[in-house]
Amino acid sequence: MSPTPEPTVVIVPGLRDHIADHWQTVLAERLAEAGRPVRTVPPVVGRRLSLDAQVGNVAATLATVDGPVVLVAHSAGVITTVHWAARHRADVRGALLATPPDFTTPLPDGYPTPAELAEHGWIPVPRARLPFPSIVAASSDDPLGAPERVAELARSWGSQLLQLGAVGHLNPASGHGEWSQAEELICMLESDSGRAPLGATPTGGHS
Repeated sequence: MSPTPEPTVVIVPGLRDHIADHWQTVLAERLAEAGRPVRTVPPVVGRRLSLDAQVGNVAATLATVDGPVVLVAHSAGVITTVHWAARHRADVRGALLATPPDFTTPLPDGYPTPAELAEHGWIPVPRARLPFPSIVAASSDDPLGAPERVAELARSWGSQLLQLGAVGHLNPASGHGEWSQAEELICMLESDSGRAPLGATPTGGHS
């Protein structure tokens, strides 16, 4: 019997261009240097706010992967991921969903309004239980998602909720670059111990 292939890590960024010191960029580079299969979903060109285009990019990236995957999403990439999961299927062993935004509450100045998000298909955000294990990593002071709202999302998706503390939106703008814990959480998801990672709050694990 041939060995089970190592899952490819698929990075799903939010609505951003390439940022060299973003933890997802650093993670992809570290995994690739270690010989780990990794793909990064490219940014949408021209129709950045189009949910269909974002989901299409995820689907196109996954189509290049032969074998199982672990999804690693951040910010709006989390919302893209759950919309993708509502439309598509793949051999997903787990998903790390970091600091999802609350798109039903007005975001700070400079971000899309709820009306713009609804116009481009982001709202309503799917609340169905995800068909794979997942961990939602939440910040206590995320300007894009209040802790109680993020906890509601985790509960509806059947995710484990991991409280990271005061890390803002877990991005360079909030003073956070490399996030080494992501690799630990990926390993937990791969071993199916993502159901109860250290420091997580159960919100309805997978049976």
